[in-house]
Amino acid sequence: MKTARHPETKAFRRAGGWAVLLLIAGAWPALGDQLKVLHGHVPPTVHTLAPEARLAATNQLRLAIGISLRDPAGLQNFVAQVSNPASPNFRHFLTREQLTSRFGPTEQDYEAVKNFALSNGLAIAVCHSNRLLLDVTGPASGIEKAFHVTLWKYRHPTEARDFFAPSTEPMVEASLPIADVEGLTDFWRPHPRLIKKQMRSVPKIAANGSAPDGSGDLFGDDFRNAYVPGTTLTGAGQSVGLLEFDGYFASDILLYATEAGNGRTNIVVTPVLLDGYDGTPSTGADGGEGEVELDIEMAMAIAPGLSNIVSFEAGEEGNPNDLLNAMLASSNVLNLNCCWGWSGGPSQTTDAIFESMDAVGQSFFNASGDSGAFTSGAHSVNGVDNTSQFNAPSSNPYITQVGGTTLELNNNGTAWGSEVVWPFSSGGVSSYYHIPTWQTNVSDMASRGGSTKFRNIPDVAANANNVYEIYNNDDTEDADDTEGTSCATPLWAGFAALVNELSATNGGPVLGFVNPALYAIAARTNYLACFHDITSGNNTWSESPKHFYAKVNYDLCTGLGAIQGTNLINALASPIPGPSFMPPVRNGLKVVISWNTVAGHYYQVQYSDRPDPTNWINLGRTTNASRAITSIIDSGTNSQRFYRVILIR
Repeated sequence: MKTARHPETKAFRRAGGWAVLLLIAGAWPALGDQLKVLHGHVPPTVHTLAPEARLAATNQLRLAIGISLRDPAGLQNFVAQVSNPASPNFRHFLTREQLTSRFGPTEQDYEAVKNFALSNGLAIAVCHSNRLLLDVTGPASGIEKAFHVTLWKYRHPTEARDFFAPSTEPMVEASLPIADVEGLTDFWRPHPRLIKKQMRSVPKIAANGSAPDGSGDLFGDDFRNAYVPGTTLTGAGQSVGLLEFDGYFASDILLYATEAGNGRTNIVVTPVLLDGYDGTPSTGADGGEGEVELDIEMAMAIAPGLSNIVSFEAGEEGNPNDLLNAMLASSNVLNLNCCWGWSGGPSQTTDAIFESMDAVGQSFFNASGDSGAFTSGAHSVNGVDNTSQFNAPSSNPYITQVGGTTLELNNNGTAWGSEVVWPFSSGGVSSYYHIPTWQTNVSDMASRGGSTKFRNIPDVAANANNVYEIYNNDDTEDADDTEGTSCATPLWAGFAALVNELSATNGGPVLGFVNPALYAIAARTNYLACFHDITSGNNTWSESPKHFYAKVNYDLCTGLGAIQGTNLINALASPIPGPSFMPPVRNGLKVVISWNTVAGHYYQVQYSDRPDPTNWINLGRTTNASRAITSIIDSGTNSQRFYRVILIR
């Protein structure tokens, strides 16, 4: 077997053995300059491949340079508070200007990165107001010089195309606040999470749906009948934003909206084109155009009164962070969806964008994947954080991961009938992200196959099977049954629009990052009133024969379960009121402390002997409220005390 060797590495013989001479193209810093390595930019397979040629020096590339936050710990802490139903800062979101001012990169940092790009012959394509990204263009020669790399062309090991990539990780001056760079390779092209039924050898289960072709597939109002029966909410005044790497045929969307009815033809669908993409949809079996149209159709299926569906599109060579940052900048688009996966693993800049969305009140739903159970370990065959797989951002803890079910309506097709795990629904444990605090209240996580140390996936689920979709430019022969977590995820984005519609009507705050609230609901006695708990099925496969199986409450197939009607809408739209004290009653050495409560929630009373305490002391144990007013007796002292009560969950 011939060993691949990069042309910049040359070996020569000398007395006593072999030596290796390494020749690096591009400018090398002067002695004394300090460099830092930007990890995660070289595809893992590159070192096993023989390069075909050097990438032409004149090739024009587009990069999205990520710039480090000024206070990443501060942003993380703020997100934890603003998303926590028990926090006094719950849903007190920031404006985008406040976000940038408090946590974003400084103006000086941004100017430093701009000067770095210009000094290396790169042109500035887009400046972003939040300063998290700087888009630049330039020839391969200038990019090689700027990042101290050599760019080579290779034959892709699994796809019928060539790709380019650096053979070593990029480096920049240590003082530059650059976090990462997108666009140094096109090895990682995003993949849609959509599957056409004929691609699977799984027996079809009758869904009792109303598809126009008589197939029984699920269509239009079937999803409202199953998940939000009886609601008058339609998503009025709300917009759903979709992350896409392809375009759509407007005629397909109009045909679906017309056949589904219920006012859906009034929904405005708006493309936002990025990274030089012209919006022309692809056709064929790759699923790109079909993915975009499925996302649009599922969002309007559950929310027929949406004001707008915004399709953020960048084409197959677009940079994910450009799309995400454009979604973040759209202050009137609160309900966001992604049904694409990409390689490269976790990204510092992607994390910063997702956290920023949480801070300003956007809800982001991501398809967990369609490859069955994730295998254990970052380098395993289907590891969720494996940089060579198309699983990002399915382990990210700052967004809601959506798994898949197989939904069957009742016999006459008018209501929810049953629901089991869709067997290809991806779930598992991250090897990178630690378990979020809101997931630690899941009981017996280890017995569920999950982890008490790392992030568990998914969070929730919805139907991922037997979906009627219209796609491929009005070709009614291609109106077909579709499956995948791509079906489930836009249903949740549309559902979030219903919640935000109700909140807006009531003068309440927007939904924002919903996971802490969802897990808090699942820990209360009204869990089964808010979720369809999926307790049958599994997502096991040959490489993961023991994981995972459906369980009561949380599992690593469908998370907390599927949407259970208006109960969940009301639970999410109405924030838990903060506790307030009733007048205390003293009886000798005893003091009776009473406060307003909400049944099913947990409270902790604390005291201090000082009016400006540095530490509060718990008075008794946490109390699980069972009525509107709860009391506790302090019998420990006759001295002056100060009290407070905290809503735990």
